[in-house]
Amino acid sequence: MKLRLLCFSFVSLATMRAIDLTALDAYNRKARDDWRTPGFAIAIVQDDKVLVTRGYGVRELNRPEPVTGHTLFAIASNTKAFTAAGIAILVHQKKLKWNDRVQTHLPWFQVFDDAWISHETRLDDLLCHRMGFRTFGGDLIWWNTSYSAEEVVRRARFLKPAFGFRAGNGYSNIAFIAAGEIIGRASQSTWPDFIRQQILSPLGMTNTVLSVSELPQRSDVATPHGADDDGRPYAIAWQGWDNCAAAGGIISSVTDLSQWLRLQLNEGKLGDRTLWSPKEAWKMWSMHNPAAMAPGSLARDPSFSLKGRGLGWGLADYKGELVVSHGGAYDGMFSHTVMVPRKKIGIVVLSNGMTGLPSSVASYALDALLGANDRDWSAENLKKAAEARATKQKTGAAEAAKRIPNTSPSRPLEQYAGRYGGPMYGDATITHENNRLILRFQPNPELAGELVHWQHDEFEIKWHKKFAWFGDGKVRFFLDRESRPIEFRMDVPNEDFWFDELEFRRK
Repeated sequence: MKLRLLCFSFVSLATMRAIDLTALDAYNRKARDDWRTPGFAIAIVQDDKVLVTRGYGVRELNRPEPVTGHTLFAIASNTKAFTAAGIAILVHQKKLKWNDRVQTHLPWFQVFDDAWISHETRLDDLLCHRMGFRTFGGDLIWWNTSYSAEEVVRRARFLKPAFGFRAGNGYSNIAFIAAGEIIGRASQSTWPDFIRQQILSPLGMTNTVLSVSELPQRSDVATPHGADDDGRPYAIAWQGWDNCAAAGGIISSVTDLSQWLRLQLNEGKLGDRTLWSPKEAWKMWSMHNPAAMAPGSLARDPSFSLKGRGLGWGLADYKGELVVSHGGAYDGMFSHTVMVPRKKIGIVVLSNGMTGLPSSVASYALDALLGANDRDWSAENLKKAAEARATKQKTGAAEAAKRIPNTSPSRPLEQYAGRYGGPMYGDATITHENNRLILRFQPNPELAGELVHWQHDEFEIKWHKKFAWFGDGKVRFFLDRESRPIEFRMDVPNEDFWFDELEFRRK
């Protein structure tokens, strides 16, 4: 109780009546236990006041150090709102316009090797997921590779469109990386320096960092955690996201982010200083890319009647209010931000696990602030997560049952060895070592593993390292008329990184 009073002592009694903090605290503790998330932190802002900055659990599993309001977590794609705000600042400074052609600032910019789309793409197209990319398309180009941000965007031109330009929703990190490059050029700086000087410093977000390389200088840092097939967490190492920084690279605390929420809800105004105007704030909060409402989503959330994309934000209506939100997913850390601009409500939840806890806790807090605690979001989402795990296990078992027994590769193992690659991702090598085939991705040395025969010319990839996003997959070889392996394609089941996009032809 003493700790709780210390955490909430700065909140006025008038404000405290808007939300039952004791009930919120109890709900959060139970949610952490139910989700088996090692730790998380929450900040709540209302009417330009910080109601709560509070940590729960521990920074790392099986270690005693507690999560506090100052503990640093990766906010991942919640970074996208900072990048959109960076564009808004430059628009306010008359250095950019929302409808500027991307090629005006990045003359080398190309999309899908399509000259017209490349020429017609505007800044706001980059920020609302309507380019035509498959959701998460091209993410393996940047994930843990040595490619610079510019090189990532250049290589993405070899991707194939999933839908027509401005004719659908395909969540794109690549587009936000391009937006970060534009911010650097328009400000004659770099994306990290601009964000630090124009947003973090004015807000006093001095604990926030923009690269994993800065973490050794910080003492209160959470450890990422993956989850096994049964949802049990395990600690993993931090991954560098520098080449994806504008799409997901910020590492922050709920205390720092409470100031970011205040700036957002004040529509870009900071004291007597205006970083961006209300017009630009509502430009970001307006619908730029509507999403279809499916019967399934309406059944799950009957209070919603519209959803779609703003600029750097997701938009929906909820209980008669516009809700502006975004999630974040990093290797071992999930987060969620929710704002209700007309009610001046802002909530951010950061966690060191890969679970549905952040959105569940944020939704409960939002209902409490709106005076409508009629749903147990955590219980609902736990049930969905269990169903998803069961479906995944069932699908895996069905796939294994299809295996054709007693087959052999078409050729001796050493004939599959060689260098393979394509213009988008780069090369991979397969070596024959001690009667085993070892696959190694050159752009990402951590992507390496043994190829174990599965059936015919298909092998199972047994990764040398355990990854947070995916497990083992399949590698299928294709032979020419002389029965020489000339290409392989990959199938690694997951929902974030599309190995089937990669081209590996023998060199």
